[in-house]
Amino acid sequence: MHDDATTALLHTLRASGQWPRRLLLTGWFSFLDGEATAGDVLARQQVSAALARAGIRHDTAWSPGFRPGALSLDTVEPAEYDTLLFVCGPLHGPQVAALHARFRTCRRLAAGVSVVDPADPAVTGFHQIVARDGTAAPARPDLAAGAPAGPLPPVAGVILSHGQGEYGVRRRHEDVNARITGWLAGKDCARVPADTRLATGDWRLCATPEQFLALMTRFDVVVTTRLHGLVLALRTGTPVIAVDPVAGGAKVSAQARAVGWPALVDAGAPTEEILDHWWQWALSESGRMAAACHSMR
Repeated sequence: MHDDATTALLHTLRASGQWPRRLLLTGWFSFLDGEATAGDVLARQQVSAALARAGIRHDTAWSPGFRPGALSLDTVEPAEYDTLLFVCGPLHGPQVAALHARFRTCRRLAAGVSVVDPADPAVTGFHQIVARDGTAAPARPDLAAGAPAGPLPPVAGVILSHGQGEYGVRRRHEDVNARITGWLAGKDCARVPADTRLATGDWRLCATPEQFLALMTRFDVVVTTRLHGLVLALRTGTPVIAVDPVAGGAKVSAQARAVGWPALVDAGAPTEEILDHWWQWALSESGRMAAACHSMR
């Protein structure tokens, strides 16, 4: 295992005899106007696990925009901590610099961070920094690389139609899409927006049908309101939840019936209960087998 920044920091603390009594763990994930990236949060998990193994009591300050109701920089009492530890990201800007004034009674440490400007007050306010880069010390592996993580959730391709004005007053696209995306936001899955539209001048879109089919094969499940989202997912053996966005049913419903695909939801019934039912089925062995059978037709 690499000697990461947290391990190095703990070694230094042991050598100095300045062992934290109670520590507040912070990072860019703590700022309301910051951002919580996957790397930042994994780095936090790595550091938290290391602190727990060392027997150091610690809490995490979260942005209320990312985790509403959790402990935040606004609700925390600085006097309850003797140490503040900032992890991951650049030591730069007024948000980081403000920590030094707010937690002036704490010993302030940073680990696994980038030092852009050594003279920046955001940097100079820390008593000790174990950087991943930007100092005279050799670069260290990023904390996220070895962080503990749970089981990986399914990857869901999301293919939605926003047009189809030809259906006039029967269009329910806005309501159906809002229901689907609101429901997906609460699912433990990796959501990947996809579009059946091809283009050679837009890097975000596939340029050939084969590229799109390759994308479909990477998904564990597809959720779509488009006919070809249904057709091409099944062609690649990927289970699909098809929601018809047209009141009374239109081409999506017709195609699902034509190929005998059961996971079909009409425009008036995309409730969470119904979507959850088909989600569980699509990710089950039965759903995967049914999709595989369609791919062999």
